[in-house]
Amino acid sequence: MFYRENGQFKTTYRADSQIFPIAQDRWGVLALLAFAVIGVPLLADEYLLRAIFIPFLILSLAALGVNILVGFCGQISLGSGAFMAVGAYAAYNTYVRIDGMPLIVALLSGGFFATLIGLFFGIPSLRVKGLYLAVATLAAQFFCDWAFLRIGWFTNNSSSGSVAVSQLSLLGWSIESPVSKYLFCLGFLVIFGLLAKNLVRGAIGREWMAIRDMDVAAAVIGIRPMYAKLSAFAVSSFIVGVAGGLWGFVHLGSWEPAAFSVDRSFQLLFMVIIGGMGSIMGSFFGAAFIVVLPIFLNQFLPALGSLIGVEISTAAVAHAEVMIFGALIIWFLIVEPHGLAKLWSIGKQKMRLWPFPH
Repeated sequence: MFYRENGQFKTTYRADSQIFPIAQDRWGVLALLAFAVIGVPLLADEYLLRAIFIPFLILSLAALGVNILVGFCGQISLGSGAFMAVGAYAAYNTYVRIDGMPLIVALLSGGFFATLIGLFFGIPSLRVKGLYLAVATLAAQFFCDWAFLRIGWFTNNSSSGSVAVSQLSLLGWSIESPVSKYLFCLGFLVIFGLLAKNLVRGAIGREWMAIRDMDVAAAVIGIRPMYAKLSAFAVSSFIVGVAGGLWGFVHLGSWEPAAFSVDRSFQLLFMVIIGGMGSIMGSFFGAAFIVVLPIFLNQFLPALGSLIGVEISTAAVAHAEVMIFGALIIWFLIVEPHGLAKLWSIGKQKMRLWPFPH
């Protein structure tokens, strides 16, 4: 009875095509957003903000970009960490080399340069797909790792090879405390989330999904594969580049190329697989799962070992984390390929029928 749609009539096309056509969804999203803006800053301590909420917001944004390319357009990419690195280093150079550069403009410039690199490495998608495309995008990862490590200009000729930013501010608002960093990242995620949701619901999103399902048939009905694939690479790289800038500027503050290694690319791909490919909400589920699970295992496994009289070291916990990730990915690919987002959809369907299941 709680999730019934009875009495919710749509009398206009605009009402029928809104993002959340069901009133319960609208109120639930508004309540969740209000809690994120008001409740989390009031209730969460500094550790929760720095270790969980800020990484969750930034990785959700990055997973959103990867999901557009992999989930909606069906183009496998293993170079997401490279695009994050391009966004971070481009934003850094824009920020430190141009006097008076606004923070948001610097971050968006990182997304712009990541778009250019994404378009360049997305060109092979016009000829190859599947494993061959994955290898082509993996080349972007190796090339960017080498470039940011060996070319001193990108690090402003830093002797240590690392770069750092400090005293971030926006229109006089200091972004130094955990709460201000959290709200700053939340604003980016909300804006880009709405833009991505409207993109995938529009004509360009339908073109991406047609290419994903069968590119030959999409070309037959008039969809241009070159435009669809490259636009997916461009949008995805832009979002991932902005997320890379936020990861470097807001979360790390000081970083080196190892912060955006190939492990980051695999981590983002795992988020999409576990959260749900082709689902905006799946990006949030996957990021939450990847961020929370290591912290949970670090607390749970030693406690479980102490109960049975076995001491579990930190290295054992790290190995267990990798094994559990691998097992979960295999499980989701076999049992529920659409990830946590599909489980959430099934749960909502059950609530529509409760307490009178058919």
